[in-house]
Amino acid sequence: MKEIDLRSDTVTRPTKEMLQAILTAEVGDDVYKEDPTVNALEEKLARMFGMDEALFFPTGSMANQAGIKLHTQPAEQLICDKWAHVYNYEGGGVSFNSGVSCKLVDGHRGMITAQQVEENINPPDFYHSPLTTLVCLENTTNKGGGACYDIDEMKKIREVCNKHNLGLHLDGARLFNALVAKNEDPKEYGKIFDTISICLSKGLGTPMGSVLIGKKDLMKNAIRVRKVLGGGMRQVGFMAAAGIFALDNNVQRLEEDHRRAKEIGGILKQQSYIGEVEPVETNIIIFYLKDPSTEKEFMARLQEENIRISNMGQGKLRIVTHLDYTEEMHLRFIDVLGNISLKS
Repeated sequence: MKEIDLRSDTVTRPTKEMLQAILTAEVGDDVYKEDPTVNALEEKLARMFGMDEALFFPTGSMANQAGIKLHTQPAEQLICDKWAHVYNYEGGGVSFNSGVSCKLVDGHRGMITAQQVEENINPPDFYHSPLTTLVCLENTTNKGGGACYDIDEMKKIREVCNKHNLGLHLDGARLFNALVAKNEDPKEYGKIFDTISICLSKGLGTPMGSVLIGKKDLMKNAIRVRKVLGGGMRQVGFMAAAGIFALDNNVQRLEEDHRRAKEIGGILKQQSYIGEVEPVETNIIIFYLKDPSTEKEFMARLQEENIRISNMGQGKLRIVTHLDYTEEMHLRFIDVLGNISLKS
């Protein structure tokens, strides 16, 4: 029985076509900025979002951490949602790498409003509190179950940032999921944000890589920060070729992941053992069992069927659809969900 791994969209493997693009890539030494495929990927994404420059990073966390470093100085503070990836899942890098603290906002499904940003800015002349210099948003939200920001709200946040001279960074780990789900123009994001991190190894299915894009005055120091963080790479054009292939071939197919995720959400709602299913907008399904004590039994039943999902703690379970999750797997998984009966 073939394994169905729905823990994350990071578990995908390159397709034969992507592997061919990797094998035939023209490469050079990227530390010298002489890798033509990396340069082409960076130019492609900068142009796509209407931004000035882009820089390839090995991971999304490093791209986010570099973005934060470019905006801030030690002892300053950024504003983000309490569920933000930069706060919860980057190993404390905000404090370690930049010496910056986080003002956590109690948003909705990982999303904050312009009003909340305004309310959480520390008075700049009150030297007892950290100086607020940056706002970090995440779209789609990971802990928020793939929720998508309303673009008008992001524009309002931009206005608040302009008013208070704050930077605005977007953790766009799953930004292409939001762009496809909301039918939005990437260039609109380029107008709103100062820096954006784009992950290529989640929904787009590459083995590794993220790209930080931004305005020239900020990005001029990005390569230095990447070096300090240990992110200088050599013939990484092989991975950049996978990124170019993904951008050309794997963006619109995200609609399939979204459709399947919504169908799974619908099936879960029909099951007597389910307590709550959060709204499904993209490729992430967050749900809760009616009786939390049955969690171990539920996970064991899935394991018997060679199915893996994520336990996020506190009774919160997560399913993520992706490139390697086929229609055949989808039908089998739905059948399994419909036939589970919990004894506890």
